[in-house]
Amino acid sequence: MDRISYLSQFNLLRSLSREDLITMDELTSITTFPKHTFIQTPEAFNEKLYFVKRGKVRLYQLNHEGKQFTLDILSEGNIFGEMGDISLGTRGLFIETIEESDICAMDKERFESYLIRRPRFMMNMMKAMSERLSYMSGLVQNLAIGKLHDKIIHVLAELSERFGVRDEGDDYCRIDMLISHQEMAYMVGASREAVSMALKELAESGMIRTGFRTVAISRTILASAHK
Repeated sequence: MDRISYLSQFNLLRSLSREDLITMDELTSITTFPKHTFIQTPEAFNEKLYFVKRGKVRLYQLNHEGKQFTLDILSEGNIFGEMGDISLGTRGLFIETIEESDICAMDKERFESYLIRRPRFMMNMMKAMSERLSYMSGLVQNLAIGKLHDKIIHVLAELSERFGVRDEGDDYCRIDMLISHQEMAYMVGASREAVSMALKELAESGMIRTGFRTVAISRTILASAHK
């Protein structure tokens, strides 16, 4: 697949014409980051906007005890970073690849000029920012209260929306990414031991199905979580 066609799959760029995509292609530089490589740390922040072209990245921060807390996982088509007056709330975060990833960086001056000439792209940008803020607000509210089991179900429901695979005839929605108990603990702000016990109890109740670093959530539970 040529690079222009691949850019057309970006969530943010889906409504742009081929001419716009060619222009956008000229504004980006692509870097391939190996698995578990930092794109950004709080101490090493670059004022840029990035697109995930291929792969997955994890956004997280450390609490006062030095424990990790995952804020979001971004896949192909997602955007992060800051540039001028445009902020997606990622300053001060650790951004690390979960798997080998191709990341596109935008040139600041040329990108700002492009935004002025392409109001439709600006509207898409505003929509992406609004969705990110809404997601983060909901995440904070759900993880600030409630029992650990409820927090885990909420996170799994969110992940299934973006990475879920619904195999025909299966009553479970499989999340198409590897998730260890420690990684789940980072997402809900709990210890690995507590998460392991909660996952076991949820699996015994039939609400989820687990395998080696894999999780599937019951479609019935999923439907209730998204009401």
